[in-house]
Amino acid sequence: MEYLVTMTTHVPQGTSQAEVDDIRTREAANSLKLAERGQLLRLWRPPLKSGEWRTLGLFAAQDGARLEDVLSSMPLRVWRRDDVTPLTPHPNDPGPASGAPGAPKEFLVAFAPAALQDTTSQALRDATAAEAVSAKALAGQGHLMRLWKTPGEGHALGLWRARDAAEMQTVLDSLPLAPWLSMETTPLSEHPSDPGQVGS
Repeated sequence: MEYLVTMTTHVPQGTSQAEVDDIRTREAANSLKLAERGQLLRLWRPPLKSGEWRTLGLFAAQDGARLEDVLSSMPLRVWRRDDVTPLTPHPNDPGPASGAPGAPKEFLVAFAPAALQDTTSQALRDATAAEAVSAKALAGQGHLMRLWKTPGEGHALGLWRARDAAEMQTVLDSLPLAPWLSMETTPLSEHPSDPGQVGS
């Protein structure tokens, strides 16, 4: 099973720079080991405010208890709060081997129903069928990398690539289900310990 983990770190006041540097070095080494074991799949930095220290991680574990074992093994955990979102398979997920070079910026997009919907609506049924075709085409173009279901009826999370935010919005606007969804887009920047950047 895969999990998205939002890791927020608060370094205690009075902590020396040497302590910070030491724990960050140990964190990077531990991240490499977790990646080699297939437990840490990706790391990103979301947009940060001044003074914030936050990372998004994609992890794999058999269950929540095993994930907790993984997270508690990370040196920065002593200063960190972890918010976990379980991810389950989505029928339109192109799979972990998707994505193509040429669209360097990555985005996480959270999808939720825009309002209560009449699920018997023919227009909605047609759009849902067309969404699967669109997802396959966008994966083939290197835009859609992964797609998961998240807790909540009709909620999903996608990992996307685009040249910039404008192209990303154009892609999202083209989705057949766009009129029925609210979408929250988070631009991602590289993390120095991201195992997904190796060899890319």
